[in-house]
Amino acid sequence: MKKSIRIVLIVMGSFFYLQSNAQSVALKAGFNLSNMLEKDDEDTYSNDYEMLPGFHAGLSVDVPFNDALSFEPGIMFTTKGMKYSDTFMGASLEAKATLYYIDIPLTLKAAAEIADGVKLYGVAGPYLGLGISGKMKATAEFMGEEETEEEDIEWGSDEDEDDLKRLEMGATFGAGLEFGSFLIGANYDLGLSNISSYQDGGATSKNRVLRFSVGYRF
Repeated sequence: MKKSIRIVLIVMGSFFYLQSNAQSVALKAGFNLSNMLEKDDEDTYSNDYEMLPGFHAGLSVDVPFNDALSFEPGIMFTTKGMKYSDTFMGASLEAKATLYYIDIPLTLKAAAEIADGVKLYGVAGPYLGLGISGKMKATAEFMGEEETEEEDIEWGSDEDEDDLKRLEMGATFGAGLEFGSFLIGANYDLGLSNISSYQDGGATSKNRVLRFSVGYRF
């Protein structure tokens, strides 16, 4: 955990240094639809998963190279996870894993003016994520009786004690429009690192998040 936090602090320090040299800062917030790829050597369990609604909020800075290309790092609080539902012989099960992350995207941004005061932009690059909290909730119902269980996600690399690794790496892609100081956009975050603490038998867990944002640039 200390190593993960140290890496994130170094990146955050670089981010705030860049912020002092940035041309503009944008505040962003919006709606998430998240899922997870979960599989092992025997099966892909996430084929039955559903999107989990969530949210994100954060800021980014714009460090221009020229009129069309810039470096746009950011820092963001975001939800990730998945949900699952099933019925069998009159019984129903609903389960969801809600994960809370601090993400640091490090993207290149290309922009072009398509109308007076309107720009079309695209972004792509890596991101670093740090899991800070999470909860698993399951509700079972049978013959009118309902039972709910909740437990916290355990972060770490111990295969016997932990659920998920805290540090995540991935790639993010997005596009949107800027109307003066206002912006709207959509991003897809593709988790590339295996965050499953248990990895025997090819056990794999990777995050997938679709984000819709609105923002204001200062």
